[in-house]
Amino acid sequence: MNIPLEEPYIELNNVSFSYDHTPVIENLTFTVRKGEYLGIIGPNGGGKTTLIKVILGLLHPTEGAVMLFGKDRHDFKEKYRIGYVPQRITQTDKNFPATVFEVVRTGRIARLGFFERFKKEDILAVEKAMEISGIAKYRDTLVGNLSGGERQRVFIARALASEPDVLILDEPTVGVDIGAQKTFYEFLASLNSEQKLTIIFISHDVDAVSQETKTVLCLNHNLVCHGLPQDLLNEHILERLYGKHSKRVPHNP
Repeated sequence: MNIPLEEPYIELNNVSFSYDHTPVIENLTFTVRKGEYLGIIGPNGGGKTTLIKVILGLLHPTEGAVMLFGKDRHDFKEKYRIGYVPQRITQTDKNFPATVFEVVRTGRIARLGFFERFKKEDILAVEKAMEISGIAKYRDTLVGNLSGGERQRVFIARALASEPDVLILDEPTVGVDIGAQKTFYEFLASLNSEQKLTIIFISHDVDAVSQETKTVLCLNHNLVCHGLPQDLLNEHILERLYGKHSKRVPHNP
């Protein structure tokens, strides 16, 4: 029996990008479908963040095409459909003078526009994003007074405030202590399963990607693999990602 494939949300076809004629990503072809929970992994400098910036339109590919929700990226106007949490955003200035509610509310601008007034429906979306993210109780707390894990949830809530279909996170556990990471990954899994959110997250953590995601994309300038999480634990794949003398050290012996 053939199982129907879900709607393609993000499609790359032979995408390459170079900085000053130095290739960073080369000939990438893959599809991210509705409902996926995709982990992107690879060595530092392997092109992970560059790939995300190309998808978001922050960088323009040297070659190839990017399709978003069935439209060429250049024709795609509904940018609110992709929520993005950049790398190291949790390292907020301790004196940053904004409350959790104020920060999360800025995420609604992606859907509303810069010069529109917030309506009741917008405030309700902000409140729902905080509730889903488990930070409603910090509504009036200054963001700088929260822990790294709590701040990460604030910025995820900000991305959720636009009611996106896809959430992209770049190294989401940077600044989150080890003890809070298990709870954090459970939170992401619930967003995927209960909120039906398509999630893409970048990580350097082989164990986290292999254990938490539904699919993996291994990137070292080229596409090394795109498949099931257990594929990542193949020694040949790890060698192509990190070199012949790489060794996986599990978190829990």
